Amino acid sequence: MSIMFWLKVYLLTVPVFFIIDIIWLGFVARNFYKTQLHHLLSPEVNWTAAIIFYLIYISGIIFFAVRPALDSGSLAKACLLGALFGFFTYATYDLTNLATLKNWPVLVAVVDIIWGTVLCLLVAGSAFLIAARLAG
Repeated sequence: MSIMFWLKVYLLTVPVFFIIDIIWLGFVARNFYKTQLHHLLSPEVNWTAAIIFYLIYISGIIFFAVRPALDSGSLAKACLLGALFGFFTYATYDLTNLATLKNWPVLVAVVDIIWGTVLCLLVAGSAFLIAARLAG
């Protein structure tokens, strides 16, 4: 697959990730995070840092989950690898926070790791379907 192919997959996956994560952060879990992390939350989101993170993170999902799954033609593999990527990366973040930050809630770590696993499963599966359609 060419660089242009993967760039198209990436560009089509970005809105998928944003839509799913915005639903979670903006509606489903909005009050949960505010209640649990009010003592740590900044009054303003650093959008530059957030966007850079998202753009890098989506690349990771495509590279570590979608690309190998597309090579084997398996949606299930994309979902599994995506879930594992989400689990390991969110666990790294949350468990590091739990280990190093004063008053990082255990409940946030558990919920966030589950969310990261589900989010990346959904995004990797969607990106796989996008890639398969573009390749087909």
